[in-house]
This record gives sequence, structure tokens and C-alpha cells, in this order.
Amino acid sequence: MSVRVDGEKSDAVPARYRGLRRVLRGPRPEKVPGLVGTACAIIGFLDVAAGVFPRFRHSRMHAVAEVLPGALGPFAAALAISAGVLLLLLAHGLKRRKRRAWVAAVVLLPAGAVAQFVYRHSVIGTLLSLALLALLLRHRGEFAALPDPRSRWKALANFVLLGIGSVGLGMIIVSSHPHRVVGEPGFADRLEHVVYGLVGLEGPVDYTGQVSWTVGYSLGALGLLTALTTLYLALRPESPAARLTDDDEARLRELLDQHGGRDSLGHFALRRDKGVVFSPSGKSAVCYRVVSGVMLASGDPIGDVEAWPGAIEQFMEQARLHSWTPAVMGCSETGGHVWTRETGLDALELGDEAVVHVPDFSLSGRAMRNVRQMVKRIERGGYVTRVRRVADIPVEELERIRRAAADWRGTDTERGFSMALGRIGDPEDGDCVVATAHKADEDGNPGPYGDLKAVLHFVPWGPDGMSLDLMRRDRSADPGMNELLIVAALQTAPELRVQRVSLNFAMFRAALARGERLGAGPVLRGWRGLLVFLSRWFQIESLYKFNAKFRPVWEPRFLVFRNTRDLPRIGFAAMQAEGFVTLGLPRPFNRGGAARQARPCAHVPTVAQARTSESEPQAA
Repeated sequence: MSVRVDGEKSDAVPARYRGLRRVLRGPRPEKVPGLVGTACAIIGFLDVAAGVFPRFRHSRMHAVAEVLPGALGPFAAALAISAGVLLLLLAHGLKRRKRRAWVAAVVLLPAGAVAQFVYRHSVIGTLLSLALLALLLRHRGEFAALPDPRSRWKALANFVLLGIGSVGLGMIIVSSHPHRVVGEPGFADRLEHVVYGLVGLEGPVDYTGQVSWTVGYSLGALGLLTALTTLYLALRPESPAARLTDDDEARLRELLDQHGGRDSLGHFALRRDKGVVFSPSGKSAVCYRVVSGVMLASGDPIGDVEAWPGAIEQFMEQARLHSWTPAVMGCSETGGHVWTRETGLDALELGDEAVVHVPDFSLSGRAMRNVRQMVKRIERGGYVTRVRRVADIPVEELERIRRAAADWRGTDTERGFSMALGRIGDPEDGDCVVATAHKADEDGNPGPYGDLKAVLHFVPWGPDGMSLDLMRRDRSADPGMNELLIVAALQTAPELRVQRVSLNFAMFRAALARGERLGAGPVLRGWRGLLVFLSRWFQIESLYKFNAKFRPVWEPRFLVFRNTRDLPRIGFAAMQAEGFVTLGLPRPFNRGGAARQARPCAHVPTVAQARTSESEPQAA
């Protein structure tokens, strides 16, 4: 378009026309999935409302609908409800660009539009469904994400959740015709009518006119929808989250033998319920888990720093193909620089890792007085300690340690993600270190674990270091078991040729430390107060103070993320990965180590460490 300025033509477009052009051009492609997902949820709700509430059914199309056969009305109501429920379920998949969700939506939208038209609904709902269908078809290239790995547990979850939802929606359907009900049925009668209707039987509630057919068709459609979706999820081929194969683990061990000293979290990559992607050269790898659509890596990439960009590129490509949200928990400062430089992601300081340098550690001095007094008191109480490599522990004793650690866990769910190996005593982990506390019972009874009272497990950190994996103790033992065993491990470290020991990770350590200093501002004091309040449930402050007893060097750890709006989702996924939030159905946990699966890694679930105890932190 051109306009004249001082008698000459100009290609400048007035602002009012630029806005019109943007509207006609439509939304930017990258924003289409989010808009389509939201619109799909709205239209799904309208479809459900159209089939349930009578006030939505009267419009100018009433005269046209009257000439249609009478049975089509109740059938159309049931179809509208079914299509609406399915569209509501598909909305999240569309936002994540899933191809299967796109195919299902393309089928359901015209079905819902026809149902709304036939069932005497306003033409507006029909036009909205068709408009969304046109948008889906135009931008079909934006919906190419591969499906997530799946298991048959989803079939049972679908049956329970959709069944509960069908009963609730059925109660609304049964109660939405108060002027057509025969008699005065109570709540129990209505609930019974819903339950019978979901399985295709006639219940105790009766209506005048065609309302009985409408309610019957609608309840039957909900029951059929629940049954068919459950049957589909149960019979479709299972593709569970992959574990490390023997080959994957062997390749990772080779990388750790060469470069394991770079990152104290490196050995935790050998969890057999983590997925892994390798760089094209095979010299670097990134281990990760997918939780609620978040592709969550832990620590730095494994291997040669020069090859890290190749592994990171493969990681980001997997996230793009599946439309997962990429994130990294607990990477070092060097790792954070590489991640942000190669991907354009952002970084946020998450906390600090406590690292003790063994040559500098001593119990002498005023700063170590409390730890020194506690250790001496416990030793006078008759406790003795042993610090050994796993390979040097007899098999029978190792089995007792493994069983005690599992029974002393304190939670039904194994916790952790980034700082736990998830197993003790595996033959492949002979270099791991176990510190144990022992005390014979006064009555002479050996107990189920002999004289064992507490366990600490460390994993290798290169040739001259080790990282704390878990801390478990008998709750009847004296307080201070963790301090006793950490001191014993640090004092025995030179014999094991260990020069540095990584202890627990303290979240938001800097904020806690700075907030209690003299002259701290109101914002910093308020932030510290909030962290102290949250420590009632998550032991943020107590873990920091416990680590500080050993005078460690604090190494910052970072969270890498794509954008700020992803942080709540990443935080929730991290809590799931750490085991603080459990949404899935309970599964048996192999306490001796997860069984290996001979399938390539696509993505994986993980678990790891918790720090919970009555009086002291305890790694899970």
C-alpha cells in the first residue's frame, strides 16, 4: 500500500493498517501451540456445557433442529459432551506440540461442531470450532513433537481419574433438569442413577419428555469414553522410560575414569534409571530424566570439556523433538557458562556445595569445638566406626548394610535426583566408600542388623575425591551419628588416598548467610525469613548449618533454564524428581539397584537423596 506525502508516493503504511495486517496475517508460528491449546480447552468446555445445561440449547437454530429426527437430539448431546471432555484432555498436548494430540483434535473439532449445531446450540460455538480447525490445519507443521514414553500404569490412572470426573459430571447432568424430574429423588438416588447410567443401565430417576433419553445417552457416552480410553491405554504397545544399558554404563565409566575429577556429581550419572545422550564424538555425555514434560539434566556434562557442546546439542535436539522443557540442576560455574553460551539459556544460582579439603581438616580449634565435643561424647558412649571400600566389605555384612539403609529411609518414596546413586553394594561400585557406626546392645541381642547403628555412603569423585551419597541411621541411636561418621570418613580419607570430600548441597546458602549479617537490608532479611519458614518442611537452614560445622569451601551450583515463566514448572518437576512430590501410582523399588533394561536411552525417571531426620540432616 502506498500513500502520498507532499505530492509524492510513499511506501509507509499507516499504523491503523499495520495493525489490520498483523490480524490478517495471524499469530506468529511459535505462539500458535499455546494459543491453540487454550482455545481447545475453551471450546471443549463449551461443548460440555452445550450438552449439559438446557439454557445453552435455545437459539435461532431451534426451528431448523425441530425438523430433525427426535433421536438425534439426545445423541448429539452425548457426542458434544464426549468431544468436549476429550478436547479438554488434549489441550495440554497441543500446547506441547504433540502430533497425536493434533490428529485427535482435527477429528474431534468437526464432530463437536456438528453436535452443537444439531443439538440446537448457538451457531457461535460451531463457528469457533471450525475456526480453530482451520488454524490447526494451517499450522500443522508446528505440531510435530514425538510422543512421550508411556507405561500401562497410565491406563489405571486414566480409569480412576476419568471415572471420578465422569461421576461428577454425571451428577451435574442428572441435576440440570429440575423442572423435568418426576418426583423428588434424593442425592443417593441421583448418584445411583449416574452409576447405572455410566454402564448403560436405567437408574431410579425419571424425567418427562425426551430428557430421559438425553440424560441416558450422555451418561452412557461418559461411561463408554472412560472404558475406551482406558482400553486404548492398556492395549497400546508399552514404551517405558529407558534405563542405562550395559553399553551406556560402560561408556560412561570410561569417561569418568578419564575426566571424573572435574565434577563431584559425575558418578551419580551412573544411576541406572537415568537416560543419556552422547556427543557425536562419544567423548562427552549428558544424563537426564524427563519429569512432567521437563527434560531435567543434573550436574555438568560427563567427559572432555571440549566435547561438551556436542553432547549439549544432542540434549537440546531431544528436547526439541519431544517438545520437552530443557533444564539443568546443580551444574558448576564452568558448566553454567558452557550451557548458557551454547544454548542461549539463562542461569540462576541455586545454592552451594560444601567441599572439605582433607589436608586442611582438623578437629582442633575453637571453631570445631562443638563437633569435637559431640564426637568425643559419642565415642565415650561405646560407639566405634569403620570406613572401608565396598570391595573390602564381606558380602553378608554388605547385605545387612543395604537392608538397614532401606529400612531406615524414613519415607515411602526414595528421594533425590542430582546427588544420589540409588544403590549400595553393587559389584560395579567397588570403589565406593561406606562409613558405619557400631554399638552392641546392652541386653546382648544382636538385632536385625547386628550392631550397626548408622551408615554413610560415598561415591568416587575422580581418583582423589569422594562425594556423599546418603546418610541413614537407626532412630534409636544417639544424636550425632552423622557428625561422628563424617569426621571418621575425613580422618580415614588419607588412607584411602582421598584429598577432597563433597558433603551435602545447601540451597540458597548465600541468602541465609548474608541475611543474618549485621547491616543486611530489609529485602535480604525478608528473603532469609521466608527461607527459614520453609525450612520447617524442607530443612533449608538446618542443612546449611550442619554443613557449616565442618568449615567447608562453598562451591556455587546453578540452575539453567529457558525463560522465567518455566521456573514454576521446572521447580515442580525437580520436586517430583527429588521425591518430595509423588503423582504416579506406587511402584516396587528395587533396593539393591534398579534392574537393567536392554533398550536404548530415550529418557528416564530418577530418584536420589533426601536430608530428613529428627535432629540432624539425613541423606536418603
